[in-house]
Amino acid sequence: MGMEAASIGARSTASADPGTVRRVLYSPLTLWIAFLAVHLIISGLALNQGKGLGDVFLVYKPWAELASQGTQIVGVNSDWVYPFGALVPIMLPLLFGDAGYVWGWLNLVLLLNAAAFAVLIVGREPRRLVAAWWWLGFLLLLGPIAVGRLDAVSASLAIVGLLWLTLHERAAVVVLTAATWIKVWPAAILLAAVVALRTRWHIVLVGAVTSAIIVAVPLIFGAGWHVLSFIGMQTDRGLQIEAPVSTIWMWQAAFHVPGAAVYYDHKLLTFQVSGDGTALAGSLMNPLFGLTAAVVLLVGVRALRRGTPYTRILPELSLALVTAFIAFNKVGSPQYVVWLAAPIVIGLAYQGRGFRTPALLVLVTAALTQVFYPFLYDTLLVPEAGMVAVLTLRNLMYFVILGWTIAALWRRRHRQEAADDLVPAHAWPFHSAPGAHPEPVGGAAR
Repeated sequence: MGMEAASIGARSTASADPGTVRRVLYSPLTLWIAFLAVHLIISGLALNQGKGLGDVFLVYKPWAELASQGTQIVGVNSDWVYPFGALVPIMLPLLFGDAGYVWGWLNLVLLLNAAAFAVLIVGREPRRLVAAWWWLGFLLLLGPIAVGRLDAVSASLAIVGLLWLTLHERAAVVVLTAATWIKVWPAAILLAAVVALRTRWHIVLVGAVTSAIIVAVPLIFGAGWHVLSFIGMQTDRGLQIEAPVSTIWMWQAAFHVPGAAVYYDHKLLTFQVSGDGTALAGSLMNPLFGLTAAVVLLVGVRALRRGTPYTRILPELSLALVTAFIAFNKVGSPQYVVWLAAPIVIGLAYQGRGFRTPALLVLVTAALTQVFYPFLYDTLLVPEAGMVAVLTLRNLMYFVILGWTIAALWRRRHRQEAADDLVPAHAWPFHSAPGAHPEPVGGAAR
């Protein structure tokens, strides 16, 4: 009798443990402690020898100082590699003073990520809490580059925009458009929303009006065509060593094939690779991306016409377009991996376990990126064959992710298959209704 009671008690304790662990993991206190711990770790790594923050104090800070002095305002009285909106986050760290610019930058990223994290976890919907833990794991695996570039700013805005999209569409599109005028890639998410949602013309209108307001600012100060200079500056550059297309010549450079070598472009401040055929390959990247994007969009439209709900189309089409933007890009900087976070977060929020495969693939991609950047980057500049192999595997992951998303969009899936998908009923500060809770998907598209 005593043994039986002990056995029952043991089983009760064992069955209670998962619930206890879940309550602890889903506790706001636990989540915020983890958030701060992750940011302290990756910020500390970024500050180590300054390797993760090179662009911040060597590039962003001089731009900000020149602009504050009125000497040269990039994007206004000179050409610039970024859209004009990027000047705002670049200028803000100056509030901490010239000497505190790097700390100001890290605090800016921390606050923006905290805002996105709050929007994600407030309401404590289980799938969004899982997505929050995934995001923290992603940042930790990606490392210092996750906080050391402008892409961190646009990524946090993109997460907020996607979470707001079904609750307050106008605010969401404004945020996503503003993110696009910081780094171009969130335009892929807007394009996916235009395909996935029935309110597509409203999205186009709000995006166009927001863009017009943003562009009006530099034009008032006489920017002229400088405001669009970021387009031309990207088309003229060579092949950056981390880009997937550069892999062929990186292997040639590793085995000392004549003509293949890594060199530094002093104008664009990037390491690029030379070799027979690099110019032709670079010229083909934009057409290849355009063709891939068109195919992906057609697959998305096909899915929509077959009754696939937007909870499937939006995250998958967003991830496909963003991944294609990286896979067929002749730049391919390590920080581009940050772009993949927003589609994964919304996919996990909508589909839960249904989006587990791409979530794991992106985590692997992030981890492989930190293997070679920033601390072992010098071995890639030589380049050493072992590190080129890591880079090759990382670049292959982009095509694996792209293949998964296209296959997922292509499969015929009816509403019944998305019966367990949930639409967030609230994302701070917006609510769908007083006392609302996540609602199952009931229609093919909103």
